Amino acid sequence: MQTREFIGSAQVSGGAELTLYRRGGDFMIVLDRNELMSSRMSGSEEALANLTCDRLRGRARPHLLIGGYGMGFTLRAALAALDGGGQVTVAELVPEIIEWARGPMAELAAGCLDDPRVRLLQADVADVIAAGRGTYDAILLDVDNGPDGLVRQANDRLYSAQGISAAMAALKPGGIVAIWSAGPDPAFTRRLSRAGLLVEEVVVRARSNGKGPRHVIWFATKRGA
Repeated sequence: MQTREFIGSAQVSGGAELTLYRRGGDFMIVLDRNELMSSRMSGSEEALANLTCDRLRGRARPHLLIGGYGMGFTLRAALAALDGGGQVTVAELVPEIIEWARGPMAELAAGCLDDPRVRLLQADVADVIAAGRGTYDAILLDVDNGPDGLVRQANDRLYSAQGISAAMAALKPGGIVAIWSAGPDPAFTRRLSRAGLLVEEVVVRARSNGKGPRHVIWFATKRGA
């Protein structure tokens, strides 16, 4: 059995320490004993992009905001689904995440950060959302572990009633907020519904082969938009 090799660590502002490991050709980002991300499980992150882009069919050159680069699965899937058109803004708070993408995980990144359709911001996605009035066709949030955060307490503001309202204000008419979570959260579903949004909750598998743990993606749009 191959041993796990330490690659680097990153201190999250206002949160915990993330650690990057490699085992053979696989990478994993770990918080304490929790494996937050793994290159072996990309299915639900890809589904976040693909299912969102499916819901944007017919829009000319859509502009997507992705909160959290992670290992880039959502970004790469979005670029493939946009098929040469559109624009993607990526907000990543932790600089080491991007350093790892351009360094030890460069092969995995496959040049996605250098795609001319991509604008990369080292920023808290909550601040990017607050600054973007009517800017985006879709906001894709893969931040922390979902509404039940592990990494950074300040991430809770994304999933609060105020955070939901800010996200909707940053969307163009008929836009979508798509939110990834490691598991279901009935209280958050109710929070979305109470905000007057049309809510769809989709269960997806962690692996691209349709296997692995079940994750959840919410799609929220303004009623009547």
